[in-house]
Formats: sequence, structure tokens, C-alpha cells
Amino acid sequence: MSHRVIKSGPSRSFPDAHPLIDGAAPEGEILVLAGVGAGEAYAALADKTGYRAILIELGTECLGVHTSESRGDEGSVVLGFARFRLGDAAPSDLVEIVRQPATPTDAVAAARELFEGYGLKTAVCGDFPGRIVDRLVRPYYNAALSRLDARLATAGDMDLTLKLGLGYPEGPIELLERTGLAAHHDVTQALYVALGDPAYAPARRAQVAKSRKFAGL
Repeated sequence: MSHRVIKSGPSRSFPDAHPLIDGAAPEGEILVLAGVGAGEAYAALADKTGYRAILIELGTECLGVHTSESRGDEGSVVLGFARFRLGDAAPSDLVEIVRQPATPTDAVAAARELFEGYGLKTAVCGDFPGRIVDRLVRPYYNAALSRLDARLATAGDMDLTLKLGLGYPEGPIELLERTGLAAHHDVTQALYVALGDPAYAPARRAQVAKSRKFAGL
């Protein structure tokens, strides 16, 4: 299956060279719009017809921001995607594909075939802020940071307990330190604004990290 790529600015999903980007053709059955300007690139397309699927890289926003929404029956061959990535860490092999209620199954299948053909794993979700992983893990990270503030245990003991007790490869505090507390702040703040759920409100330590980064410290 041939695909075309338009890259508009830095991409969180594909920040470095990748076979999917390198294997693009001048024309293709699938159009991949990657980068922070992917939505604007979609809006600027002169011709949006003739593709099996058009894939827009998303940040924290919903796909409907770029395609519009109607009465709950929206959907076309335009889908969203984001390769899951925690903060400054390298992107994982998981690509979350965003569909709308009336998105054709053929378009979803084409998107999955493209990503999986280049060794990536896919999961399909509805058009919601945070998609799957962030909706599940961000409250957990906030809770861990809050328990650290409450002096339930030291950071090392909490990390060790979850690694040995639950088999996690990395504890929540060390993971956030490695990938960036300020980045965690940005994602949780966006979800808190979108959803209004206090579980997503950035924990105090994430707010401090964001303030220090903003001040260049």
C-alpha cells in the first residue's frame, strides 16, 4: 500500500528518521499529515478526495477540531493518530488511531495496515481528549505525586513497592523524573481543562517543575 507524507513542523510521533516516513511516495492511497502543524496542513489541502484514509497527527486536541462535528454522526476517511510518548522519552511502538462515529471501517483498516506494516502496534479509540493511555495513566501519576507530598513513603520506596509488588518495570516517580514532570503538567492541564475532572489537575510537583522550566531554571 503506497502512502504520501506531508510533515509540517516537529512531530512528536516521528521526531527522528523512521521507515514509515522514509518509505513515503510522491503520491499514495493514504495521506499522512505529521507534525505540530498537521491540522493546518489538512485545512490547506486543495484536494481531499481520492484517498483511502487521511491521517492527521494529533496533540491533546480532538480530531473534530480539524474535521468539525455535527449531530453525533460525523465521520469520513479522515482519522487522527498519535504515537504514544511520555514526555521527552522516545516514542513507543503504540499508535492510537482516532475514529469518529461514522468513520468507515475500510478507512480504519487501511490506517492499521499502514502502521502495522512498519512494525508499529495500533489501538483504535473514539474521539476523546487524551485518548486511551493518557486517560488511564495520568490520574495514577498525579496520585503518586500527591502521596509523595503527603509523605506516605519516600520516592524510592514507592517506586520499589510498585515494581516488586505489581511487576512494573519502572516506578511512577522515577518514570516522571526521566520523561519530564513539566511535560506531565502540560498533558494533565490540557485534560483537566477539557474534562473538568479533578483527577487530571496537575499535581503540585508538576506545577513546580513547569514553573521552573518556564523560568529557565
